[in-house]
Amino acid sequence: MKMKLDTTQFRVKEGHAVNLGQWPTRVDPFYTSKKDYKKRLQSQVSELSDLQQLHYASNRYAMLLVFQAMDAAGKDGAIRHVMSGVNPQGCQVFSFQHPSAMELDHDFLWRTNKALPERGRIGIFNRSYYEEVLIVRVHKEILHSQNLPDALLNENTIWRDRHQSIVDMEAHLHRNGTRICKFFLHLSKEEQRQRFLDRIDDADKNWKFSMADSEERKFWDDYMRAYPKITPERRRELKQIRKTLSD
Repeated sequence: MKMKLDTTQFRVKEGHAVNLGQWPTRVDPFYTSKKDYKKRLQSQVSELSDLQQLHYASNRYAMLLVFQAMDAAGKDGAIRHVMSGVNPQGCQVFSFQHPSAMELDHDFLWRTNKALPERGRIGIFNRSYYEEVLIVRVHKEILHSQNLPDALLNENTIWRDRHQSIVDMEAHLHRNGTRICKFFLHLSKEEQRQRFLDRIDDADKNWKFSMADSEERKFWDDYMRAYPKITPERRRELKQIRKTLSD
């Protein structure tokens, strides 16, 4: 069952900075009922499972799915519902929380690089290396815990340099057969508030709530300013990949 959904409306255009406040957090439903939704999802998951088996058998490419979002946007649920029908032998999920002492003693891409998928597999990042230019940018104390030389702790250059490192890393992966798809799950500040309240009121969801989530909510505006700073680098990344395909 094919879904008639125009995905181009969700794509960030090349070279365009993104103001998240101007992007909708809801779309018109593409299903008629909850039963219809489950039927469509099951059909899509079945197709994805078939494609994953071909992907695994060919053993030529790797696929990396990157999920970024504010807290309570539904990263865990999206990954669980969409990937639940895929053979676990060909799919790996990694969630990146606060870095360990060992991770802090390596370069900022180390912990995600060692989790990259092999050829024939689908790797899923629940949060990713983009945390290093998001949460670290919002919470400067994390940056200072990374044991970097003082000369590198320059606010005028460090974020630009990290963006460039990410662009270079992704271009390198592309040249070596890893295809990357990135998803940002968008929700409004009010919707986040309501989902936090639901987690408090619903006993089955209590385990999802943390006071740290409530504290982090205070930095909403800081994150909304940090996210758009990621997207201008996309122009340079696409140009590099296009050049790779032309060579």
